Amino acid sequence: MLYEAAEPSAPTLGDPTLLVAVADAEDALARLDERLRTSPIRDGFCARAHFHDACASLWLSGALVHLEDLVLHDSHMDLRAPTHELTRAHAVLRARRRIEDSSPGACFARGLDALRGADRHEARQEETEAADSFEDLLPSSGDDPLAAEFSEIDAAIERSSRLLAAGTAASPSMRRSDDDDFGQALIYDPDHDEKTLFAQWRARVEATTALPPTLAAALALEAWRDIAPAEHESWLGPLLVADLLRQRGKARAHLPCLDVGLRAVPSELRRQRNPEARLGADLAALKAAAEWGLAESDRLAAARARLERRCRGRRGNSRLPALVDLVLAKPFVTAGMAAAELKISPRAALDMIAALELHELTGRGRFRAWGV
Repeated sequence: MLYEAAEPSAPTLGDPTLLVAVADAEDALARLDERLRTSPIRDGFCARAHFHDACASLWLSGALVHLEDLVLHDSHMDLRAPTHELTRAHAVLRARRRIEDSSPGACFARGLDALRGADRHEARQEETEAADSFEDLLPSSGDDPLAAEFSEIDAAIERSSRLLAAGTAASPSMRRSDDDDFGQALIYDPDHDEKTLFAQWRARVEATTALPPTLAAALALEAWRDIAPAEHESWLGPLLVADLLRQRGKARAHLPCLDVGLRAVPSELRRQRNPEARLGADLAALKAAAEWGLAESDRLAAARARLERRCRGRRGNSRLPALVDLVLAKPFVTAGMAAAELKISPRAALDMIAALELHELTGRGRFRAWGV
């Protein structure tokens, strides 16, 4: 353990460069959050940031996921079969959206299952029980002429389900064997207790409540690498730390892109043997993430002003303003994406894209994409 000899709530801050790094990270995050709080491009910036941070998360784990493939996969318009890395990046994307849609600190309090989506099974079970109780309150349909036919169909489906279940249980190929247990042991460590490790990590994080938010976030990142509560989802740590910054009030208007900042820091700095050096690298990552956000918000604000000038003099029911919002919320758009989102024809989408004079990113005839 890296912090067994010293409590994380009382780190050694004798190095003046570490104090300067804390102040720089605090200032950069505060400026970005205040700018987004009253900015008209806040929603578009947050939507774009999810895609960039998901790709950066996979990059840090040694996998390359193109931003274009992730956008198309999220829109259900894949050009090819999705890879395993792409599905992992999409899991990061969904987790970031779940955090942003929830209240600050909610996912941090509920645990890892809240980000994995494991609580959806319980929600579906509750919905089924509620639907069954609602059907019990309905009046009986004894006079319905189709009631007898429907009951026969239900009985046939139930008999078929029982037969299939019995055949599966009797099939030797479907029985669980010791080889299956051995294979599971190769993938999942039976001694890895995620709930206990996550409780230890939360205790380490709660011990930093008296520290500045950015320093507490850097210590939380270091503790996540040290304890490793999630056996296979190491990307959950930066997301929970970003939620911690929202809970501490340092990022109320956006969810920080910690993975984008970590990607900007050289790997030799992030993997130093000295804990204080790694702490400085994490603080530099927080500052880099905020600086990237400031530059991106300036670029989107300038693009929005330019596109709004193209919308002047249009009819009141024109779909051009909706297309502007879509372009700002996506790293790029295609004619199919615009048609599906705005409920228009692909030809009309192409005409609107030409009216806005969007920048074409691909330049190919078979697959054309535009952006700002």
